[in-house]
Amino acid sequence: MTIDAHQHFWHFDPVRDSWITDDMANIQRDFLPADLEPVLKENGIDGCVAVQASQSEDETMFLVRMAQTYDIVKGVVGWVDLQSDQLPERLQALSQYQEIKGYRHVAQAEPDDFLARPAVIDGIRQLANFGLTYDILIYPTQLKAALQLVRSVPNVNFVIDHLAKPYIKKGEISRWSNFMAEIAKNKHVSCKLSGMVTEADWHNWSKKDFFPYLDVVFEHFGPDRLMFGSDWPVCLVAANYTQVRTLVDEYVVNWGEEVRAKVFGANAVSFYKL
Repeated sequence: MTIDAHQHFWHFDPVRDSWITDDMANIQRDFLPADLEPVLKENGIDGCVAVQASQSEDETMFLVRMAQTYDIVKGVVGWVDLQSDQLPERLQALSQYQEIKGYRHVAQAEPDDFLARPAVIDGIRQLANFGLTYDILIYPTQLKAALQLVRSVPNVNFVIDHLAKPYIKKGEISRWSNFMAEIAKNKHVSCKLSGMVTEADWHNWSKKDFFPYLDVVFEHFGPDRLMFGSDWPVCLVAANYTQVRTLVDEYVVNWGEEVRAKVFGANAVSFYKL
C-alpha cells in the first residue's frame, strides 16, 4: 500500500481557520476527500492519513467521519486536550473509534517550552495506554523542548511533522540539524518528509533547495523511520501535489526500490498501524 502520511480536510471557516491568511487565498475554501481522491489516484497513492488542523474534539470527529465514509482515509491523527483533568476519560471514550491512530497539538503556535511542560508531557504519556502515537508540529526554536519530550516518554511513538520546519528559504541548517541528530538517537521517533515547499520561497524554489535537509534526516533517522506526506492542501500555496511527490520521489530513487516502498507506504502503515 502506498500512503500519504500527512494531509488535511476542512470546511473552510474564516474565523476558525484564520491561520490561512490572504496570501494563501487559493486554499481559502473547502477541501474534502472527494477533492483528494482523483489526485491520489493520479499520483499512484492508495490512501492517506488525515491530520487535525484545528484544536477541538469536533475536528477529531469530523475526521473520523471522513475515514468512515471514504476508503482512501486509512487513519486519523486527531486532537484532544492533553492538559485536561478529564484526559483519561476522553481517551477512553474516543478509543471506540478505531480510525484514530494518534493525536497532535499545534505546538508551533505555542511558546517554545510548551512540549517540555510537565502537564503536556504527562498528557502525552497517557497515549501509551491506548497504543496511540503523537505528531510533533514545531518550529526549529522548539526542538529543545521536543528533545526533552521524547526523552521523557520512551513508550509513545513520535513523528516529527514537516522535518520540524527548517528555515529552508534562508538556507539555515546547522542548529536545526544538530537538534534533529539528537532527536533521531531516540529510536521511537520518526520523521515525515512533508511540508517542505511551504518553508521555501513559495514562488521561486528548486529541488536542490531541499536536498541538504533530506540528507540530514536520511543520515540520522535512516530509511525505516521516514515517511512521505504531501501536506495537501496547504502545499498548494507553493506547489501542486505531483510536484511535492516528485520532489521526494527523485531524492529517494537513489536509495533503491526497497527504500522507496518504505518511505511511500510501509513505514506509515507500521507506525500508524493502518
